[in-house]
Amino acid sequence: MTHPGEVIEYWLSIGPGGWFRRDDDVDETIRSRFGSLHHEASVHKLDHWIDEPEHALALILILDQFSRNMFRNDARAFAQDEHARGLAKSALSAGHDKLVSNQLKPFFYLPLMHSESIADQERCVCLFHAANDPESLKFAIIHRNIILRFGRFPHRNPALGRHMTPAEQAFLDGGGFSA
Repeated sequence: MTHPGEVIEYWLSIGPGGWFRRDDDVDETIRSRFGSLHHEASVHKLDHWIDEPEHALALILILDQFSRNMFRNDARAFAQDEHARGLAKSALSAGHDKLVSNQLKPFFYLPLMHSESIADQERCVCLFHAANDPESLKFAIIHRNIILRFGRFPHRNPALGRHMTPAEQAFLDGGGFSA
């Protein structure tokens, strides 16, 4: 079985250049190397990892970030969002975000940024503001504003089989931010 430290080590090895852009090689590596671990996490077999800060971070990465890499443009990319968000909230309540490096801290907050709940979005903005992370705060505000405007992320509509409103389509056609 893969150890939580291996998840974090891999994530750090690809760095910011691999975290937030489409890269088919990264996606395939995550599928092949961590696919079975993702399955275990998705059926709650790894929820006990939440007790330790770095283990919790690894679990949240698997459910939140790895899902997006493994299942890009597919409803499964978002299927673990609620699970990841619940774990992130538990980790935040335990103060786990205060016990990891500043480079990794944002990954405790991203499940909130990925939420289509305005309450989660507002909390995410507050967390990035408190973390004094202006670059991430900028993206948190963009995400929050999309939810304020549409109540959801329009770019997810095709993958989730949701009807696209004319306003959402115009937003996307105009280069609207997708998260």
